Amino acid sequence: MTTDVHTTTGDRLYGPQTELGVRNFPLRGRAFGDLVPFVRNYALVKLAAARVNHTHGVLDEVRRDAIVAACQEIVDGVHPGQFPTPLVHGGGGTTANMNVNEVVAARAAQIAGVAVHPNDHVNASQSTNDTYPTAMALTLLELVDAPVAALRELAAAFDRKAEEFDGVEHLGRTCLQDAVSLTAGDSHRGHAAALRRVADGLREAAHALHEVPIGGTAVGTGIGAPDGFAEQAAVELAELTGRPVVAAPNRFDAMSHMDPYAAIAAAGSRAAITMAKIAADIRLLSAGPQGGFGDLTIPAVQAGSSIMPTKVNPVIPEYVMQLGYRVRGQALTVDCAVADGELELNVMEPVVIDALTTIFDDLTAAAETFARRCVDGLAWDGPHRERNLAGALDHWVELSAAEGYETATTQLRGTATTQLRGDATTR
Repeated sequence: MTTDVHTTTGDRLYGPQTELGVRNFPLRGRAFGDLVPFVRNYALVKLAAARVNHTHGVLDEVRRDAIVAACQEIVDGVHPGQFPTPLVHGGGGTTANMNVNEVVAARAAQIAGVAVHPNDHVNASQSTNDTYPTAMALTLLELVDAPVAALRELAAAFDRKAEEFDGVEHLGRTCLQDAVSLTAGDSHRGHAAALRRVADGLREAAHALHEVPIGGTAVGTGIGAPDGFAEQAAVELAELTGRPVVAAPNRFDAMSHMDPYAAIAAAGSRAAITMAKIAADIRLLSAGPQGGFGDLTIPAVQAGSSIMPTKVNPVIPEYVMQLGYRVRGQALTVDCAVADGELELNVMEPVVIDALTTIFDDLTAAAETFARRCVDGLAWDGPHRERNLAGALDHWVELSAAEGYETATTQLRGTATTQLRGDATTR
């Protein structure tokens, strides 16, 4: 659902800069207000700044308290219709920052009964250039929990399947040709290990976002902010969020270079690729049931055809694969945006947070659906599993190890020729 921008004038807290942003950037996707955690974390940035500004005499007590109260209302979700700015817009996030400034200023003025200015008071000691990436980092640190948890739960689902079918053997294949046998437990434990690895990689990539550029103001110098503002604001944010947030040790680097976001996108892409590969393998092993591998069966969650009765399609693996394609496309978007930030500031941050939150949503949906609607009901009871297993090359590998590769090859060819002659006689 997109944010309603048709609020009556009397109810509006946002002002002219927000209205210009809405006019200049037609909404074709999500609005700023649709990404609720982003709005909430942006309000926390403003709240922290107000507290620190008061300690330096930048804000009087009345305005500090009013700004803090207004920010807390936003954190609590009291003003959901006040953030109509398109999530993706030009200007490096300035429209979103001004949207927050205007809403906080208007509400703070109502609370305190004194004039509160969006720039002079709410935005004091700050810039879009340091507040936007700070709020962005806090948001992604919060939202990464969902895909990480979903990937780990999918791994747990495969662990359960490994235990359930631990003694069931099936034909292994290399280059899509018959190889040696292995157990279903072996296969599923391999799936679980890969999924835990990519979940850990996504979590580790996001860890770098704990260093935030708050206090850098325009280009990293901190111009316009009191000495010590950055460190004190980071302490406040750590307290407000419960996360180990610290001021970036080099704010010039933090505001100019966004490679940590590219690393998160790459980790998300890696997770999607791994999940899609597993889904494709299960799709292949369930192919048939008569004309394909037919080693295992997956739940029949819906009709597979509008014309062919009883047909069942692997719709869940296909869903996982398609979301994987989209994740990889969004990761490319992040790469391009990170590469195209010029000089002291990367102004492409809006599309980066849009892409990364889409990646997180798609990974979560894919992993949760894969686990609940496919893996939990998977069974190694396919019609061809035992027949396929008869073609395993275990005996010949063991013979090769004992008597040599050439001896095993000669005997295997002889066996194959005898079988072909027998088949011909039968016909």
